[in-house]
Amino acid sequence: MANYTFSTPYVLEGPSGGHRLFYFAKLRKGITIVKSGSTYSQIRYPVESDLEDYDEVYRGGYQHTVDETTKAALIAGGVGVTESNFVAQ
Repeated sequence: MANYTFSTPYVLEGPSGGHRLFYFAKLRKGITIVKSGSTYSQIRYPVESDLEDYDEVYRGGYQHTVDETTKAALIAGGVGVTESNFVAQ
């Protein structure tokens, strides 16, 4: 079975600072993907103590190693994960 590097979805937030030049720059913020039972969900601002309640947690902004079965489940989960979020190892 092949493994894949999974990068979570992200959003661009801005402005990235107070000076007027920062209004043109945006920060890339990762979205955390969690699984509870058989349901996947997105969490924008996770609280560390709440993450222990989920069956699976993929922290936003990090890369995770997953297998083919997990890859297919994440894509089918309906949380904005597509084939472009994965790179074969």
